[in-house]
Amino acid sequence: MCGIAGELSFDGSPADAAAVARMCDTMVSRGPDGNGLWASGRIALGHRRLKIIDLSDKAAQPMVDPELGLTVVFNGCIYNYRELRDELSKAGYRFFSHSDTEVIGKAYHRWGTACVERFYGMFAFAVAERDTGTVVLGRDRLGIKPLYLAETPGRLRFASTLPALLAAGRDGGTDGTLDTSIDPVALHHYLSFHSVVPAPRTILAGVRKLPPATVRVIKADGSSTEHRYWAPEHTRREEYAGMSAQDWSDEVLATLRRAVRRRMVADVPVGVLLSGGIDSSVVVALLAEEGQHGLRTFSVGFEAAAGESGDEFAYSDIVAQHFETDHQKIMVPSERLLPSVDRAIAAMSEPMVSHDCVAFYLLSGEVSKSVTVVQSGQGADEVFAGYDWYPPLAAIPRDDAVDAYTKVFVDRPHAELATILEPERLLDHDASREYVAEHFAAVGADSTLDAALRLDSSIMLVDDPVKRVDNMTMAWGLEARVPFLDHELVELAAACPAELKMAQGGKGVLKHACRGVVPDAIIDRPKGYFPVPAIRHLSGGFLERVREAVTAPAAKSRGLIRIDYLERMLAAPNENRTTLGSNALWQVALLEMWLQERGIG
Repeated sequence: MCGIAGELSFDGSPADAAAVARMCDTMVSRGPDGNGLWASGRIALGHRRLKIIDLSDKAAQPMVDPELGLTVVFNGCIYNYRELRDELSKAGYRFFSHSDTEVIGKAYHRWGTACVERFYGMFAFAVAERDTGTVVLGRDRLGIKPLYLAETPGRLRFASTLPALLAAGRDGGTDGTLDTSIDPVALHHYLSFHSVVPAPRTILAGVRKLPPATVRVIKADGSSTEHRYWAPEHTRREEYAGMSAQDWSDEVLATLRRAVRRRMVADVPVGVLLSGGIDSSVVVALLAEEGQHGLRTFSVGFEAAAGESGDEFAYSDIVAQHFETDHQKIMVPSERLLPSVDRAIAAMSEPMVSHDCVAFYLLSGEVSKSVTVVQSGQGADEVFAGYDWYPPLAAIPRDDAVDAYTKVFVDRPHAELATILEPERLLDHDASREYVAEHFAAVGADSTLDAALRLDSSIMLVDDPVKRVDNMTMAWGLEARVPFLDHELVELAAACPAELKMAQGGKGVLKHACRGVVPDAIIDRPKGYFPVPAIRHLSGGFLERVREAVTAPAAKSRGLIRIDYLERMLAAPNENRTTLGSNALWQVALLEMWLQERGIG
C-alpha cells in the first residue's frame, strides 16, 4: 500500500526531517500517489502513498488526529476496518475519513497496544503520542509488511525498506554512524539457511528488522520494550477433536473462502497472479464464487533453457478458460530478462537469491499497468506442507529432528563454508544449526513435522517468499494480498493433523477441499514452480554478468568469498547446487551484486 519512514531523537536535538524526506524519496515506487512529512520536536514521520482505500485527501498520511493527540503512518491494509470503525463509532469516536489508517489510530487510543490483536490484515505502522512522546511500532502476524530499524547513538530510524535507511545517512545527512559492515551471523545464515536471514538481523550489522507479530513501545528517553502478540501452536487442539477428514476439508475451504473475501476490500480493481498451480487457482475460483466476473488474471513465462521449460501456461490457461477470466499471458523474451536482473536486485531490500524474483519483478511491472491490487497464492506450501522436504520428516523422532531438518533444508554443511568464505569471515560455530535447534526445542509443536512447519511458516516464509512478493510488487506500486496467510487459516492449518496435510503427496487437506472447486487437472498435476531457466542454468550474458560482479574491484576489496572457490564456480557454473537445487554460483554472485548496488564497500 505504501512506504513509511521516521526518526526519533533521544539526545535533545530535533528529529532530522530532511533525513526522513530522503528516506521517502527512495520509496516513490511504493507510494506513487502522494507523499507527506510531519515533524514535531524529537519525532519526524514520513509517508509515500499508494491509494487503495479512501482515495480522497482526507486519508493522506502522516495522519494527525488532534482530538486524540496521535499521529499515524501505516503501510498495508486492515481488512476488517469497517467492522472496527462501526465498533469504535458506537463507543463515541468521530471519524473524519473513510480510511483504515484512521481506524488504527482510534483503535490504539481505545485498546492500547492490544489493538493489533483485533486487526485482520497486513500492516506495519507507527503511532506517535503527542502528550507523552511515546512511539509505538507494530508489524502484522506473518510479517507480510516489512519494517526496518537503524539505531545509532541518540536516535532511531525506521522505514519500509532497508535502502531508505541507507539514504537517510547519506547525501548530507547528519548521521554518518550507520554500520554497514557485514553481520557475520547473517552471512552464515545466507550461505546456510537457504539464504534466509531471520529477524531481527539483516545482512548489514547496523540495520535490524522488527520481527513479525511484534509491537515495540519506545519512550521519549529512548528506552523501549517489545512483545510478541501471536504465535500459533502446531498441536492437536481439543476444540477440533473428533473431526473427520471431510470435516477438516470443509473447515479449510470455509476459512479460505473468508480469507479471500476479506481481501476484496478496496476502492480500486483487484486481480490475481495466476501461476496455474492449485494455490492461485483456488483463489481465482473463490473470487469467481463472489461474483467477480471478468476477473483480471496474469501469468508470466520465459524462454526454455538447458531443456527446462520456462512457463506453465498450459495450466493457467485451463483455469482462465474455466472461470472465464480476462487473462493476460506475459511471455518475457531473453533480451528483456537480462537487463531486468539488475533492476530486480535494485528493488530488493535484502539479498534474495530465489531466481523467481526476476519473474515477479517483470510480472508485476506488466500487471501494474492494469490493476493496483492483486491476490496471490503465496504461503500455501509452508502452511499446508506442500514442499518435498516435508515427507522425509514425517516419521522422524524428535531427538533426531534437527539433524533431519538441516539435512533436507540447509544449503550445505557448516564445514563446507571454510571452502567458500575467507578465513576471517568464518564463524567458529554453526549459527544456522543452533538457530534451528532453538526453534525445534520450543514448546508448542507435537512432532518433527509440526516443528518444521512452524519454523518454515514463521521464519522462512517471512524472509523468503513473502518478502520477495512485497519487494517485487511494490517496486511497481502494486499491492499483493496473500489469503493463505490469513491468520485464522494459518491457525487452523497448524492444528490440522499432519497425516491430512501430508496426504496426496503434500497439501492433501487443501487438495481435498479444492476438489469440485477447481478443475481436477489442476489438483492432479505435478507440483510446479516459478521457473526462470536462464538463471538456474547460467550461460551467455547472464554468466558474464555474474563474472563481472564477483571479479569486480569492490568484490576483491570486500574479501568475502575465496578466490579459488570463485574460480572453480566460474569454470563449471552450473555443476554446483545447494541442497534444494539452487545454483551455488548465483547465490554468492547475488549477494555481491546487491552489495554493489547499495554502494556498500
